[in-house]
Amino acid sequence: MSGYQTFEVKSTQKIEFIDITPQVREFVRAAKCREGMLLIFSPHTTAGVTINENADPDVPRDIGEFFKHLLPGQDYFRHAEGNSPAHILSSLVGASETLIVHNDEPLLGSWQGIFFCEFDGPRQRRVFLKVIPG
Repeated sequence: MSGYQTFEVKSTQKIEFIDITPQVREFVRAAKCREGMLLIFSPHTTAGVTINENADPDVPRDIGEFFKHLLPGQDYFRHAEGNSPAHILSSLVGASETLIVHNDEPLLGSWQGIFFCEFDGPRQRRVFLKVIPG
């Protein structure tokens, strides 16, 4: 298996946190990278990637609700597409995460999951994964 993969994510809401942990775990196992680093990257300017609690679905839901209230549509935004709040949220969250790979597994805390963060949905998106042996 290659140390690189792209997969699709389909959002259904304007702001949505999609758990991509299963796809990431599957990729790392298939890549057979016993030890190294994993890069998870979103190539979109109105989306991001984050790590947070995935044991309670209210946590990503609460974060999404907070973001909706943080940057409601404002008349002072000049971007013609009208999605300046999505660009700002993408910058705040970030486009990537880096994880340690140990024994063919991405290292995560007990309650952590990896989320693709949609800020301008619904859309069809891509996520890039790369393992770096080490």
